[in-house]
Amino acid sequence: MSLHDDAVLVLKRYEDQEELRQTYLDHLAAQPAGMWKSCADGHITASALVIDPERGRVLLTLHRKMRMWLQMGGHCEPGDASLAAAALREGTEESGIDGLSLLPGGPVRLDRHLTPCAWHLDVQYAALAPAGAVAAISDESLDLRWFGYDEVAEVADESVVRLVAATRDRL
Repeated sequence: MSLHDDAVLVLKRYEDQEELRQTYLDHLAAQPAGMWKSCADGHITASALVIDPERGRVLLTLHRKMRMWLQMGGHCEPGDASLAAAALREGTEESGIDGLSLLPGGPVRLDRHLTPCAWHLDVQYAALAPAGAVAAISDESLDLRWFGYDEVAEVADESVVRLVAATRDRL
């Protein structure tokens, strides 16, 4: 199965945010290359909010290009077998934490936002950090820091706050 086909299946199974979900499905129907950064009309991205529920905190990155505190995530790559695999790869690369595991049940949220390269149609997952996980800053980050659930609204925008809230509901 292609990554495009996987994305369509994932989105068809996703039961929330009906209007936005349909926007993603329409994009994929109209854009055979809609998974890739090269698609100037926008592209599907995958992200993972790294969480440590035992300590009530999330790991955010101060994104080098966006200069914002965000969850780990980014563009899909040809080697990604699925959207979930892309989210897990991005989470691992940008957090430096091996052994992340995605929360069951598929994506937590969808978020569409404009970036310098194009519209990102982000499929957002949540990933559990293993006990004692130590994060390491990647080349894509200016900083990497754990924040308590209640601290996120002080540093991040509403999209991240909504993702944290949806993740907490899933837990």
